[in-house]
Amino acid sequence: MADVAVVVALLFVAATATAAVANRDPTRQALVLAVLGTALAVLFTVLQAPDVGLSQLAVGSVLTPLLIMLSVRKVRRRPAGGKDGKGGEG
Repeated sequence: MADVAVVVALLFVAATATAAVANRDPTRQALVLAVLGTALAVLFTVLQAPDVGLSQLAVGSVLTPLLIMLSVRKVRRRPAGGKDGKGGEG
């Protein structure tokens, strides 16, 4: 029974990792990365490493996607031009 759980968890990790690589939009990549972090946390728990699973859940599922989303938001809000927004130097 434990072998089945490991295989299912590995397949879920492989599917979510493929989905993270296949997405081109950074926002969607961050969301899929959060799902991948959760899948890895489940895999670590199934492999009897709950401490690593909890660390992965905190960092890989929450912190890293949050930082990516904040970075994407900051970059998208930046004006196209210079400091004054007119595109010139100044």
